[in-house]
Amino acid sequence: RAASYKRSDLILRDEARLTQLLEREHVRILFAGKAHPDDQNGRAIVAKLVAGARKFPGKVLFLENYDMKLGRQLTRGVDCWLNNPIRPLEASGTSGMKAAMNGVLNVSILDGWWPEGCKDGVNGFAIGDTSAGDDVLDLEALYDTLEQKVLPAWKDAKRWRRMMVESVRMSQEPFSSDRMIREYFEQLYHLDPAVTTA
Repeated sequence: RAASYKRSDLILRDEARLTQLLEREHVRILFAGKAHPDDQNGRAIVAKLVAGARKFPGKVLFLENYDMKLGRQLTRGVDCWLNNPIRPLEASGTSGMKAAMNGVLNVSILDGWWPEGCKDGVNGFAIGDTSAGDDVLDLEALYDTLEQKVLPAWKDAKRWRRMMVESVRMSQEPFSSDRMIREYFEQLYHLDPAVTTA
């Protein structure tokens, strides 16, 4: 969903650093998503993503006609799932959870589900700290994370595989419907023995 708080275009905002990253490293960036027809800001973000793909052909790609089938392919087939919302506006982050269940490593701002799931450098990567979102600071933190954490880990195939296993392991229990049902039951139906009813 191309919503302005998700800042899908954040990585494109430092063109010099992006150019260096794409020329120096074997990096490909895939964008996919749609904006609501009445959301002018969302439509402007999509236009920026398409423009980025045209500026860096073959290295930045915008996949059209996003739907559940394409989403399923992405959450199963990419190395990293990038998420950089403005804190604290991410409600959950279910696409990142689906990606984690498929061994994809999340590279994300600590918002939504990620503060609970992230073990930085073990099952994915945290971008920045937990302070309120700031475009300039978060953009710097995004590139620092990619250059200093993600790419070195990706070049170490054994470490990357271990992280993929940890990503799947992390996603199985804490973010499962089994946990949800168990916690609902415990919190809603298990009464404190000290409490009596009339």
